[in-house]
Amino acid sequence: MTLWASFWDIIWWFLAVFVLFAYLFALFAIITDLFRDRTLNGWGKAAWLIFLIFVPFLTALIYLIARGGGMAERGAREAQATRSAADEYIKSVADSSPSDEIAKARALFDAGTITAAEFELIKTRALAG
Repeated sequence: MTLWASFWDIIWWFLAVFVLFAYLFALFAIITDLFRDRTLNGWGKAAWLIFLIFVPFLTALIYLIARGGGMAERGAREAQATRSAADEYIKSVADSSPSDEIAKARALFDAGTITAAEFELIKTRALAG
């Protein structure tokens, strides 16, 4: 074997590994999209999965051509729902009224945890924000 023959063998090997990983990524994206789609019934999902198992490359290509636009819409909708849920959770945890902040500060002051100056500072910040 010459140096160039082994070099091109390595290049082909890396290309084959890249194609394999790209196909696996597309396959998992398709399967995720199948189960995310609420308009497709169970028989349709089962048919797509059977074809993905027995004729994988052709079925993946057909799926991406026929349903690719819907994949993007469902993915965006799912991301928006996740983002909204996270925002709602953050608001529910972090959102408190100025009176709640002052009451917490008063409890800390009464317990002796903070000084009168710190209590006034917290009260001023709560009323300002």
